Amino acid sequence: MLFYSFIIPVYNRPEEIRELLDSFLNLEAEGLQYEIIIIEDGSTITSEKVAEDFKDKLPVIYYKKENSGPGPSRNFGMKRANGNYFIILDSDVILPADYLQNVHNFLARDYADCYGGADKAHPSFSPIQKAINFSMTSFLTTGGIRGRKKSLEKFKPRSFNMGISKKAFQATEGFSNMRVGEDLDLSIRLEKADFSIVFIPKAFVFHKRRSSWKSFFKQVYNFGKGRPVLNKWYPHTFSFVFWFPSLFLIGFIFSVFLLLGFQLHIFMSLYFIYFLLIFVSSSFENKSLKIGFLSIYASFLQFFGYGLGYLKSIFFIKLQQKEPRDVFPELFKK
Repeated sequence: MLFYSFIIPVYNRPEEIRELLDSFLNLEAEGLQYEIIIIEDGSTITSEKVAEDFKDKLPVIYYKKENSGPGPSRNFGMKRANGNYFIILDSDVILPADYLQNVHNFLARDYADCYGGADKAHPSFSPIQKAINFSMTSFLTTGGIRGRKKSLEKFKPRSFNMGISKKAFQATEGFSNMRVGEDLDLSIRLEKADFSIVFIPKAFVFHKRRSSWKSFFKQVYNFGKGRPVLNKWYPHTFSFVFWFPSLFLIGFIFSVFLLLGFQLHIFMSLYFIYFLLIFVSSSFENKSLKIGFLSIYASFLQFFGYGLGYLKSIFFIKLQQKEPRDVFPELFKK
């Protein structure tokens, strides 16, 4: 019998926890065992009062600890969980009512020691959040690697929506102390240890992601820096797909140079066509021309930030053979 433990680290985001716990009130879980473990990761603005407000309505267990980053905080929660299957969520998600039932139905039919699901934009999200969601999930921008059956890279679960059995957690010792890419690192180690990993199409969450352009750029910039670190540790995981954002960035700068210096429009025209496809696709998907326009900007920021971070990381780690922890200490917990 599967007993599910939801593992949710939080840092200075009590209102997100309240919104997430509100969604748990509508969870369809008849006959299923579950608990909700909230790990306060050294916050100065705690969620303790929020957790207390829901204890009479939900099986909430609240822990407070010193700051250690998301990975170690999840490990902290899993070590203290009562369940035998852990469901890891970010604090900025909202659960659809049928989420747990969909997970259970899939695992009961086709069990796996690790699963991941996709993320979508909730109707209540802001236009910027919906545009960022599109840029991070569309096949046009990410190739479907963040949660689609068909993608340019083998699917690896992300920690905003990820399940792992107690057996797999104990065998791998869970997440590393990386602050960026810790979920991919765990997925790679699970794969190397021959644990089964699946994508559950119906197990999606509504994921807020970042609410400002500045924070979104910083996030994807760090993602770009983190990828060569993982490729250095696990050379077999390298894919030419990871170069796409950097090539996009270099090509765009080169196209602007040709346009302004030599009045050559051909290359910039290709970018125009690509951004037009993004606009049409996002406008249709979100039923909003405004979000379509914002998706162009979100996609450009995504490529620019990730591509810049990737190139910087390649320069120091690949070309200069620097130690990742020395060059990018911000990517690791001290």
